[in-house]
Amino acid sequence: MPAQGKHRRPKSVSLGRGIAAVTTGGAVLALPVLGATTASAAPVHSVAAEKAVAPVSVTAQVNSVTKAAPTKHSVVSGETLSKIAREYSVSGGWKKLYEGNRKAVGENPNLIHPGITLTIGAKAAAPSDAKAGKAAKAAPAAERTATAERADRSERTTAAPAAAPAAAAPATYTNDLDGWIKESLAVMAQHGIPGSYEGIHRNIIRESSGNPNAINNWDSNAVKGTPSKGLLQVIDPTFQAYHVPGTSTDSYDPVANITAACNYAADRYGSIDNVFGAY
Repeated sequence: MPAQGKHRRPKSVSLGRGIAAVTTGGAVLALPVLGATTASAAPVHSVAAEKAVAPVSVTAQVNSVTKAAPTKHSVVSGETLSKIAREYSVSGGWKKLYEGNRKAVGENPNLIHPGITLTIGAKAAAPSDAKAGKAAKAAPAAERTATAERADRSERTTAAPAAAPAAAAPATYTNDLDGWIKESLAVMAQHGIPGSYEGIHRNIIRESSGNPNAINNWDSNAVKGTPSKGLLQVIDPTFQAYHVPGTSTDSYDPVANITAACNYAADRYGSIDNVFGAY
């Protein structure tokens, strides 16, 4: 220790680089001897600092690689799309990851199978060939269907109304005994009155010989003031009681007379066919 009151300037000591040999069990280790000309020392990096910095740089490298090119990831048991998206910091999360791997994952994003390979950073998958094919086929089919429906509606709208079925021409009958009997049979059929051509013809010949204006002025009915009239000799009260709608109200009218007489005979005898005498 120097004496008080005296100040000495320390001498500068120059240290040159040399080699110090240290022997350990016969081995010679050459250790560099560093000389320092100032008080400042070279910065020292601790191992802990290097470990702290290393992950950051690695992550940055992974992110840069991810952005540069898609990364492949093989799914292991217990992983989910959310977990994988977080691990790779996927922008858009699991939805974005699923969009880019829909074909590999399938229709259910909540179910991924171990062993499948996901592409990190892949663009949204285009529709599968099968779906694209179906869509391509469905579009023309739907268009053809729509076109056909429009054409059908147009045709229904513009087409002229279908002509109503032509009404059957009314039957014509000759103005004679044959025609009168046939017309009466047509009316009787409409009203459910039984009788045949032969039964009517047979009774007409017996009653009036086919004269529509025949009248009986000598029997008991004539005495009572109700003579028998027409082809089947019907008195007025009977004609009025058994008159068939749609026929003339004139008891001398051939068709009206025959129809009313057959209606009466059906009520009294079951049918004009059952009449073989005065009735």
